[in-house]
Amino acid sequence: MKKTTQREENPFPFSDTNKRYHTFDYYLKKRFGGKCAKISLDAGFTCPNIDGTVGYGGCIYCSGGSSGAQCVGSLREQYDAGIAAAKRKWNCERFIPYLQAHTNTYGDIATLERVYDEAQNMPGAVMLAIATRADCLPEETVELLKKTSEKIPLLVELGLQSANDRTAELVGRGHDFSAFTEGYNRLKCAGGDISVCVHLINGLPEETKEDMLESAERVALLRPHMVKIHLLHVLRNTRLGEMYEKGEYEPMTEEEYINITAAQIERFHPETVIARVTGDGMAEELVAPLWSLRKTAVSNGIDKRLYAENTCQGADFQCKYS
Repeated sequence: MKKTTQREENPFPFSDTNKRYHTFDYYLKKRFGGKCAKISLDAGFTCPNIDGTVGYGGCIYCSGGSSGAQCVGSLREQYDAGIAAAKRKWNCERFIPYLQAHTNTYGDIATLERVYDEAQNMPGAVMLAIATRADCLPEETVELLKKTSEKIPLLVELGLQSANDRTAELVGRGHDFSAFTEGYNRLKCAGGDISVCVHLINGLPEETKEDMLESAERVALLRPHMVKIHLLHVLRNTRLGEMYEKGEYEPMTEEEYINITAAQIERFHPETVIARVTGDGMAEELVAPLWSLRKTAVSNGIDKRLYAENTCQGADFQCKYS
């Protein structure tokens, strides 16, 4: 008798693999008809938590640049270089320009409109992604985002990291959960073709497993279109790096991260896209934890945990809130 595979046994409806959660790749293939690659861009914006508006130097884990890429040159030069790199990995012709560095709604409207127009007109672009903060979404900017989404599907990524106000103050985020939900709701109700993605970070200083699960539950109730779950990386030349060197911060173990992330996934509605289950730490900047460099192993560990427990995304959401 032929043994069934994990893919064949998978009960999760929004998957065509063994993944028991709603992956970004699955979402993109269903929406745009094939593989899409995200191209990180730096448009030269700063952040209110860097320039002194709400703080200086960024959050304690911020190294002063974007977390995903070292971007050099004009937007088009960055985009072309990113496409070349993507095509060395995958066979794809669909791309998502991603304004990733710092806060990409933090500027005057004329500048924002110029940057958004340039980015959305890049060749092969099927969607535009914009990273920002929920406290940088005034009504005028949200209206511009809506107008932009009428030209190209728009993905707006909001860095929450934790729903715990004590943690937000400790890491220096510069706004509380109430301010986050105010900006989030303004964006979610704007209309147009806007998808909202909320970022969470596991392993923030002094947070317990219960804190991380509570953040996931509070975000799940907001019903975002997408969620990204990251691991806190200790990077060189950061305040968190100094804390680590002094023995004031201890990173999560791989097992802790896998178990908590899998439990968080269970708490999200099945239709919410889990756009990431672990983050990127630039190898040359990473101090700890070094196991985080093995992204595939971490992802596989989450898959194995969900399979072993015979559970999937939405299992705990449905129990608690349906």
